[in-house]
Amino acid sequence: MAADDPIDPTFTALPYRRLAAAALARTRDFGVTHADFRFERVRYQHFSVRDGHLQGAEDVEDLGFAVRVIHRGAWGFAAGVILSTDEAVKVAEQAVNVAQVAAGMTRSPVALAPEPVYADAVWASAYELNPFEVPLGEKTELFAGWTADLVAASSVEHASASLQQVLENKYYEDLAGTSTTQQRIRMHPTVEVYGSYEDRFDSMASLAPPVGRGWEYLVDGGYDFAGELATLPDLLAEKLRAPSVVPGTYDLVIDPSNLWLTIHESIGHATELDRALGYEANYAGTSFATPDKLGTLQYGSSLMHVTADRTTEHGLATIGYDDEGVQAQSWDIVRDGRLVGYQLDRPMAHNFGDALNGGRSNGCAYADSPGHIPIQRMANVSLQPDPAGPDTAGLISQVEDGIHIVGDKSWSIDMQRFNFQFTGQRFYAIRNGELAGQVRDVAYQATTTEFWNSMSAVGGPSTYVLGGAFNCGKAQPGQVASVSHGCPSALFRGVRILNVAAEGEDS
Repeated sequence: MAADDPIDPTFTALPYRRLAAAALARTRDFGVTHADFRFERVRYQHFSVRDGHLQGAEDVEDLGFAVRVIHRGAWGFAAGVILSTDEAVKVAEQAVNVAQVAAGMTRSPVALAPEPVYADAVWASAYELNPFEVPLGEKTELFAGWTADLVAASSVEHASASLQQVLENKYYEDLAGTSTTQQRIRMHPTVEVYGSYEDRFDSMASLAPPVGRGWEYLVDGGYDFAGELATLPDLLAEKLRAPSVVPGTYDLVIDPSNLWLTIHESIGHATELDRALGYEANYAGTSFATPDKLGTLQYGSSLMHVTADRTTEHGLATIGYDDEGVQAQSWDIVRDGRLVGYQLDRPMAHNFGDALNGGRSNGCAYADSPGHIPIQRMANVSLQPDPAGPDTAGLISQVEDGIHIVGDKSWSIDMQRFNFQFTGQRFYAIRNGELAGQVRDVAYQATTTEFWNSMSAVGGPSTYVLGGAFNCGKAQPGQVASVSHGCPSALFRGVRILNVAAEGEDS
């Protein structure tokens, strides 16, 4: 995106500054201690194809604004969709009314951690070509062509593909004087082939992660789709004929395309401070990593260095400023294997942040639409590579009897983010330091601390990949956020392996 034109002019033409002025002026009349105004336009486009043919497409826009206040020590929130100053004033009054009612039920007065003022700040994510400026026909033709070529292979019975695209614009202003205008683009392409052999039916999917990038990711070498798609039919054929794994204890070399999800579930959610405090339990439960363990919990081996970062280039959770006007930051969550940090927003930082971030929020407030109140959401949580670490082949060479796991698939974890099991796209037996063909029906099972303490080697920078999720759910009413997780390949010793086919027969 050109530096001199970072924000879509069709967004900047909207009357959000006028609405903000009217809404915030009205909140002052009530003597609120804090008020903020958030205006959003979020455009979603999705299409899917199968066997060379378009299956469906949709283009949806969410447009509106919200006012949030702290009054008499309580939160008040209201939202609207009519873009007039009269409506902005009405919504502001509704937010104050909510706070007045909530004040009688609020035991601990709400207060926000301090944050510098950022006046007229502008930020846009890193991309070259806005996918919404590419004709839909051109995009669907590319994906349909991929599936038509794939289904022509003898091992492939069906091939499907899809693309989710999001263009998110936000304007934020508060009574303290901060005002920010931002634009983010993110995309999630998927491609999967399906086949059968004897009584088996299975699939093989692309490893391409969702990204905070533009259309260039698909066509200009941002990812080698042509090279990967050429291998999917043979990978599927091998998987369908592969022997079923013998359950037991194995050393694992886990590829970033699989390990990112284990990070998301066992570290990312576990170190959301609202979960760790027991304030939040929807979708993913609370957390075993409670604040009394800060600085003492040996989360993993001494090789483990996990950061949270809202500034990572092309990260799905990357922003310039969060939905409370806090500038994006990066910080440690696990250092030398020990729990040292959490993810928090301004209210939590005021109450608990002195030991975490000097009493300041680390910028983790986010709302997925103008109709939702900001909640604490996950940063880009990533396992850092060993600067002198080996490549993936070097990790495999250290294993006599093990499994190399590539790609994510199903997962299960308990409501404390502690007991878990994960499967994957494909699995390779390792014999005497070399790959020995695919096996199937694999799931690895452990507790969070047992698993991360079994990590005996971490790959070097050349193995690092930024994976992630487009659909992380949280809260009630439910909200969805996108988040990236970078990691290198890594070696884990003595991990329990289940045969999922045998487990299914026994259940």
